[in-house]
Amino acid sequence: MFVINSLAGGGAERIMTTLLRASGPWRERYDILLVLLDKEPDAYAVPDWIEVIQLDCRGRFLPSIVALRSLYARIRPDVTLSFLSRANVSNIVATKGLPTGCIISERVNSTAHFGGRLRSLASRLLLRLTYPRADHVIAVSDGVAQDLHDNFAVPQDRVSIIFNPVDHDLIEELGAREPAIAIDGEYIAATGRLVPNKNFTMLIDAFAQSGLPGKLVILGEGPERSKLEAQIAELGLEGRVHLPGFIDNPFSVLKRATLFALPSNAEGFPNGMVEAMACGLPVVTTNCPSGPSEILLNRPRDESEGMIQCAAGVVVPTNDTAAFAQALRLVYEPALRRAKGATAASITHKFDIMQTTGSYWEIIDRLAATRRKSVTAHRPKIAASSQTS
Repeated sequence: MFVINSLAGGGAERIMTTLLRASGPWRERYDILLVLLDKEPDAYAVPDWIEVIQLDCRGRFLPSIVALRSLYARIRPDVTLSFLSRANVSNIVATKGLPTGCIISERVNSTAHFGGRLRSLASRLLLRLTYPRADHVIAVSDGVAQDLHDNFAVPQDRVSIIFNPVDHDLIEELGAREPAIAIDGEYIAATGRLVPNKNFTMLIDAFAQSGLPGKLVILGEGPERSKLEAQIAELGLEGRVHLPGFIDNPFSVLKRATLFALPSNAEGFPNGMVEAMACGLPVVTTNCPSGPSEILLNRPRDESEGMIQCAAGVVVPTNDTAAFAQALRLVYEPALRRAKGATAASITHKFDIMQTTGSYWEIIDRLAATRRKSVTAHRPKIAASSQTS
């Protein structure tokens, strides 16, 4: 049983459906179900052979826990696997005392993601109280795994690192289609929710400082839209910086871009960046926790490093507008961006969808087998009857 808040637009939701699409080889051994905690419009399709159970928890923790507990008690799944913090916490609490194996997948660097606000501190405490109780935790990068151990007391022997899958065939197919928006001339692309952690304010400032021709297109929707629109107007960039909102098929837009920009202050695993790389785009990215350094530099993040050129693009310190603008100018050079784009595309093949999906199912298989043995071992033995008919 897979569990997620909803299939509204977002990176975790897209990865969940990618994982489910690739899970066909395991259909003969498992009944595969998907539980959606909330009633929201779906942005991504689920294979028709997967049963979908949609709850109505309205974004709240307690109803999510109660609804999952009732569902688990009735269906008794061998294993559950959840994405996103609320689904993870609810999954852990709901499986307590049941013979169900509980796997959670942490998609973000939680310490960096939550920050230091009072409400965020409460969320971090909740994760620290529950995450160590999961049977297994899947982290999407080395940085996320280290954060789970250092700051949330998750034992290292219960954590596996599995990078997010990339469906190259689907990206190629969707990338060849006509884009949903028409953009004349060359443009830099970025994707993500319009929220503070994505730091699109810095990207817009850096684009303005770069002096580059062409346009900047930021795909995504979120609460920072009005703030970003005001910033664009203040800088006189109307007509050059576009915020078209969430687009079902971002790949047709990415395929036609010149480069990809990731200005984030925090990531778990930068899906948008890797998918852009699969489209053949070089990247300019901040060295945020976590993921960019592991993917592009093949080493853990080092905050002390300045701007670093690599084979697929340029990595710069977080929140450094001048360095980001300089990196944009550097990668924009036609010959350099072609070479870096080709290397970027080749890097993404280590995130092949079937290899990644297989890694998930290895953990599911192992936990399911362990749980079945435990249930068998604790089942009461029935004494042979001495009666005769």
